[in-house]
Amino acid sequence: MNDMSINGHDNAGLASSADLAANGAQPAVSTEARSAPRPAATDNARRPIGYVLDVSGAGSAIALDLTRLEECMVDGDPSISLAGQVGSQLKIRVGNGWLLASVRTQRQDMTAGHDGVIIAQVDFLGEGDEERLTGKIYGFRRGVTRYPVPGSPIYPATSTDLRQIYASDGRTNVTIGTVFPTRDIRAGLYVDALLGKHFALLGSTGTGKSTSAALILHRICELAPEGHIVMIDPHGEYMQAFRNHGQLLDVSNLNMPYWLMNFEEHCEVFLTSTGTDRQIDSDILGKCLLAARHKNRLAEQIGKITVDSPIPYLLSDLLNILNNEMGKLDKGHTSVPYQRIKTKIEELRGDPRYQFMFSGMLVGDTMAEFISRVFRLPSHGKPISIIDVSGVPSEITSTVVAVLSRLVFDYAIWSRDEETRPILLVCEEAHRYVPAEKNNDGSSVGRILSRIAKEGRKYGVSLGLITQRPSDLAEGVLSQCGTIIAMRLNNERDQAFVKAAMPEGARGFLDSIPALRNRECIICGEGVSIPIRVAFDELHSDLRPASADPSFSELWGRTGGEEMAVERTVQRWRAQSR
Repeated sequence: MNDMSINGHDNAGLASSADLAANGAQPAVSTEARSAPRPAATDNARRPIGYVLDVSGAGSAIALDLTRLEECMVDGDPSISLAGQVGSQLKIRVGNGWLLASVRTQRQDMTAGHDGVIIAQVDFLGEGDEERLTGKIYGFRRGVTRYPVPGSPIYPATSTDLRQIYASDGRTNVTIGTVFPTRDIRAGLYVDALLGKHFALLGSTGTGKSTSAALILHRICELAPEGHIVMIDPHGEYMQAFRNHGQLLDVSNLNMPYWLMNFEEHCEVFLTSTGTDRQIDSDILGKCLLAARHKNRLAEQIGKITVDSPIPYLLSDLLNILNNEMGKLDKGHTSVPYQRIKTKIEELRGDPRYQFMFSGMLVGDTMAEFISRVFRLPSHGKPISIIDVSGVPSEITSTVVAVLSRLVFDYAIWSRDEETRPILLVCEEAHRYVPAEKNNDGSSVGRILSRIAKEGRKYGVSLGLITQRPSDLAEGVLSQCGTIIAMRLNNERDQAFVKAAMPEGARGFLDSIPALRNRECIICGEGVSIPIRVAFDELHSDLRPASADPSFSELWGRTGGEEMAVERTVQRWRAQSR
């Protein structure tokens, strides 16, 4: 077999290579081609670097000329300099247009006489037309309607090409960073597609996940200052980032009335028993709770209410009803279940840690006021509510998140006759609330968030999930996220889980997830035209969350004031208050 160069300016050699490929042979790169003088950098974009070997539905095997790749490495265009490398973009000539592909894998062709040939697997990303006069790509679109044939020439994708490919198609978008490997092409997210079909932000601890989440939310708030965003913040990180741009709520000012809970949430808080005893306690609580709600004048006005109806009631009324039921001779049970429920309610009412929810001041009908404040209706230029649940006792944290999440969903359902006002619910540390099946404890928060993931978009409720452990997240919930923003993941199980949730065309990008730098990510799905690798913008220090790692070497070098700090901490600890 004669050696055949793929370095020529015309496609004659490439056309011949198709015949060889069809016969099972792969052309080698000639010694003369490898020793030829390097062309000017401007020629690299116009000269092929390889050709197609075989084609399948989602991708292709291609042959690349190692000498041409080396020539491209010194090109001043960063996109051309990375041509052929894993994660880079290439363009394949198809008729009068171009097909864009991403390199997934590389290996050297070990066939005798084929030194200098690289065999690569590529994934097809989309296609565009070519302007006859300039040769530029335009009208780029996702998907493939016309496939290349073996032997089709392959060229580097230039920064000019990528600028056209990643250019906005006119839909409303927010820019969040720079497209890799370029220095100036802005990466945008299509807001309606991002929020309309939910999104997930995934990344290991220390990769800049919280800062990136804050960046995206700041950009959305700037675009829509009259928007409605509710963020569940389990660590109190985001209060600092949005102190001038949002409503900040924690146990000191949340004032969430206990009677907003539905029956399932009441059972989680008021019942301590398990097994058959829990069913008995549940029946008793349901009967007494409905009677307590009926005592409110609102119940008389409405007429027929259920145990789930958010009608205010007094805890003292509930306790009295429990006492009366316990005293009946025909109650069918011993007094023990009644006593269990009474003891728990009295414990919650008397514990100062639960005052944000079970205070005697929260018996008034403040439902409309609470919803307006938390959901930012109206926003008054502060479209985001940061709800810091770090001060909530751990026993009821999940229930508090469940109530807030359910209120978002129920409000969307019952306001369908009004003008639609979409709400974005963002959940940090989402794996705590919607865990995978193996860790699922059957809590109400997992059920409501799963329901929002499946049905929320029909009612104008968007879900944003942020987690460092995607493999601990319920698979069904992640699969409902139309856009996935994946930062570096160090755990192999997490990497495999994310790859399984990604579309086929993004697999090449995903292979680079372990190699991403801090504040870099892979974005794919509905929020972008095609999968992209993005370097996030730097966020001003005033807008960042309080999630920076402490500097041990610096802080351990300081001394002084420790005794008073311990005294103040012990005082707050004992008072269970910050």
